[in-house]
Amino acid sequence: MFKSGFVSIVGRPNVGKSTLMNNVVGEKIAIMSDKPQTTRNTIQAVYTDEEAQVVFLDTPGIHKPKNKLGEFMVKSATDAFKNVDLVLFVVDESKKIGPGDRKIIDDLKNVKTPVVLVLNKIDQLNEEELFDLMKMYNAEGIFEQIVPISALKGRNINELLKVIKKHLEEGPQYFPDYMITDQPERVLVSELIREKVLHYVHDEVPHGVAVEIERMKSRQDKEIVDISAVIYCERDSHKGIIIGKNGRKLKGIGKSARADIELLLGSQANLQLWVKVKENWRNLQNYVSNFGYTEK
Repeated sequence: MFKSGFVSIVGRPNVGKSTLMNNVVGEKIAIMSDKPQTTRNTIQAVYTDEEAQVVFLDTPGIHKPKNKLGEFMVKSATDAFKNVDLVLFVVDESKKIGPGDRKIIDDLKNVKTPVVLVLNKIDQLNEEELFDLMKMYNAEGIFEQIVPISALKGRNINELLKVIKKHLEEGPQYFPDYMITDQPERVLVSELIREKVLHYVHDEVPHGVAVEIERMKSRQDKEIVDISAVIYCERDSHKGIIIGKNGRKLKGIGKSARADIELLLGSQANLQLWVKVKENWRNLQNYVSNFGYTEK
């Protein structure tokens, strides 16, 4: 009997949702950063084996929105509670249930969809701490099961997949075996560039960064893809930080992004980057939409 279904991955920012999804499908689909709210869209990834096909929805971290972009992100995440077969609620090694997790737990109490708690980053806990955390969350009375994992190190991922399959019904294979995401290559490329910006600028520039692919075209021999992309930020001072002294930081962003893009596309990439200022774009609905943050 072949099973299939849709599984939402929800949780606070920076608990490892994207790392978990990338580990399960075996390739980088969602960008990763140690900064919260890295994921902005609900990204769909597909895991297929001989027993089942699981379509994962990696959602933005649920947080208190401060602008139009934040409102879109939170709505994307909370909408993912519905119309799925299973919700994976990912938490980290925090010893207490903070206000962010408490808000999600309270929301999940009103959801009919089964919920499995995924306790991530267990490599940072000893056995006693792990037992106490599982006991604390189990007392909430809403979780079908609690699965401790380390998404970064790949610990217990197979056990999590077994639990997921247990909650799926018999169903068709929605996507071909080779397909691991429904995201267009242009979206994945723009996200890879944004990931490198977040990595290179550290905490100097807040999350007011967006990437727009202006041109992406393969040459006739198909061995090189020409890509022109614009990195948008909200202030002139941020533009200077992203470019760096003598353009060194922007060159580093381009070199690092190019390496990942070539792995993704399986061909050489001629990547050209520009930096432009679009003040306060996160509060302007038309720019939020233009940069791809729109309801599906």
